[in-house]
Amino acid sequence: MRVLFAGTPEPALPSLRALLDSRHEVVAVLTRPDARSGRGRRMEASPIAQLAEEAGVEVLKPEKVRDPAFLERLAAIAPDCCPIVAYGGLIPKSALDVPRHGWVNLHFSLLPAWRGAAPVQQALLHGDEITGASTFLLEEGLDTGPVYGTVTDEIRRTDTSGDLLARLAESGSRLLTATLDAIEDGTARPVPQPAEGVTLAPKVLATDARIDWTAPALRVDRLIRACTPAPGAWTVLPGVDGEEDLRVKIFPVTALPGTTEVPPGRIVQDSRGLTVGTGSGHTVRLGDVQPQGKRRMPAADWARGLRLTGDEAFL
Repeated sequence: MRVLFAGTPEPALPSLRALLDSRHEVVAVLTRPDARSGRGRRMEASPIAQLAEEAGVEVLKPEKVRDPAFLERLAAIAPDCCPIVAYGGLIPKSALDVPRHGWVNLHFSLLPAWRGAAPVQQALLHGDEITGASTFLLEEGLDTGPVYGTVTDEIRRTDTSGDLLARLAESGSRLLTATLDAIEDGTARPVPQPAEGVTLAPKVLATDARIDWTAPALRVDRLIRACTPAPGAWTVLPGVDGEEDLRVKIFPVTALPGTTEVPPGRIVQDSRGLTVGTGSGHTVRLGDVQPQGKRRMPAADWARGLRLTGDEAFL
């Protein structure tokens, strides 16, 4: 089939690579416009745009998919199908109707669970044990279309959202290619999603990523892993002697066995680094941290320069 691939960030790369190596012809790529990135805030093309350009594939970057110029080009390309992975924008009906086999979305959950922008993060936040990826026929509703196929994956005890998404991006790429093969062969049978089991996965914002140390240690651990690498879990160390409060990014922690009398948020320094009290009476040992304006470092290295008195606590 002639396909137009839509996608933007790194998790979409395995799918584009798989399609470029498949029996299908990738005739064009749709991606988000260039955006500022990095410390220098320079304009950069998306990862998908960069891969497409290396492969010699036409790249389309409309501000909105409903732009008349893009719709005209889409009609001229006349793709048989449009696979889409993490594109980052809504596809209007005027575009959905162009390919004869529609738009096939690879979504990183077992639909109808976790419809929306952040399925992997929400699965981790809520303590799911099993997740996966689904291919489905895109329609105007939010991830509501009939499902072609799924793959499953067990969520590991130490998984971050980055870890889990990387695995699903790879297994999902194989699922997407197999789905397109079945569509071309005429053997694909999309199944309507059940009305039961629907959950929503809104985007996790930086404001959602602030650690509540009064929560149980298990919930603190889940929040940090769900927000790693983005948007990054964080906390605040109050300033002393007129100093400003310090915002600190917290990377995955280790929950320690046994309960203690350490109050929630209280920082305890020992020979191995730093532990912090939580609302369940358990402490967690910090792994890496990144104080505002500094590089990421082991908490033990950061601790050596803190000069703690024993009364400090994260807010």
